[in-house]
Amino acid sequence: MKNAAEMSLPMIVMPRRGLLSHKVWLALMMVFIFMALLPLLNLVTPADHPLHVSSYMVALLGKFMCYALAALALDLVWGYTGILSLGHGVFFALGGYAHGMYLMRASAAVGGNTQALPGFMVFLDWKQYPWYWAFTDHFAWAMVLVVCVPGVLAFAFGYFAFRSRIKGVYFSIITQALTFAAMLLFFRNETGFGGNNGFTGFTQILGFDITAPQTRAGLYWATLIILTGSFMLSRAIMGSRLGRVLTAVRDGENRLRFLGYEPLHFKLFIWTLSAIMCGIAGALYVPQVGIINPGEMSTESSIEMVIWVATGGRGTLLGPIIGAGVVNGLKTWFTGAFPEYWLYALGLIFVLTTLFLPQGLVGLARRLWNHHDARSLP
Repeated sequence: MKNAAEMSLPMIVMPRRGLLSHKVWLALMMVFIFMALLPLLNLVTPADHPLHVSSYMVALLGKFMCYALAALALDLVWGYTGILSLGHGVFFALGGYAHGMYLMRASAAVGGNTQALPGFMVFLDWKQYPWYWAFTDHFAWAMVLVVCVPGVLAFAFGYFAFRSRIKGVYFSIITQALTFAAMLLFFRNETGFGGNNGFTGFTQILGFDITAPQTRAGLYWATLIILTGSFMLSRAIMGSRLGRVLTAVRDGENRLRFLGYEPLHFKLFIWTLSAIMCGIAGALYVPQVGIINPGEMSTESSIEMVIWVATGGRGTLLGPIIGAGVVNGLKTWFTGAFPEYWLYALGLIFVLTTLFLPQGLVGLARRLWNHHDARSLP
């Protein structure tokens, strides 16, 4: 017989720690090593060598990894906590703008004049930087902004939304309205963020030529390391007691509250962490792509993130990374071969995933694997 204390403990199902087998971990390590070696094939092999990897491919894969990090961040709140956000594009863009402010100042100060203004400010006849551009000529301060700006916005928005117990479709609509309002704000020239053109024309980062193959390789490796670290951190969180509570929020928030937990704190933590991860993804994206504009805050961008997660398999951590790579790989091919049909293809992907792959590509792989194991039994 259990005593009264044991009977009062909440029963929350623990996610399986053995979700990734040893074979899967070995495969992931091989993929990591392969991805890490790719920039070397760009640096050490001549352009006519059969193993040469172009600078375009290095930058493209780096961009895909930024998208994968954003998808992983969204999966934490949607896949595990049941909070569908249609506004994560704003956190991605804010991180990009925070880093872009440093890159614009560094590019404008190539001649040694640290107070030189970017071209769009000169065009608008501005005489000095706005107050909120203070200290953005320092890389370290820009990185603080990359973390704090999306994090503070997410914390403030999440606190009032979660305290009011807004959830479901209403929360999704509000997040969509948030990103749309931010996009309209950043489109205005007087905000000091380049208007509809945004930030572009970057020439250097930390004193290095931003277009040099060595710099691109460094940005690629930094993205790969941060994506891997974020994956490991996310897996540690979801395999802990905190992960139990987060999945309980998704599966039965009212029951969790009845058991004595306050979902507000847990939802606010994972929501803010997700926004910070998305901001870091945006900060890594900007120097590799070479531009950031309000278009990254469009509702379409946020919806695309949802499609990445759904296609790969939400609630799996690995699925969103795969989904971001697959969908954006198809997008790259479609926009080159059939640009006018890409949006139709994207909609078809989402419809087919919803109807036939509710657990995404990872779920499909699991079913095939289990079917193979069942057939191999004597």
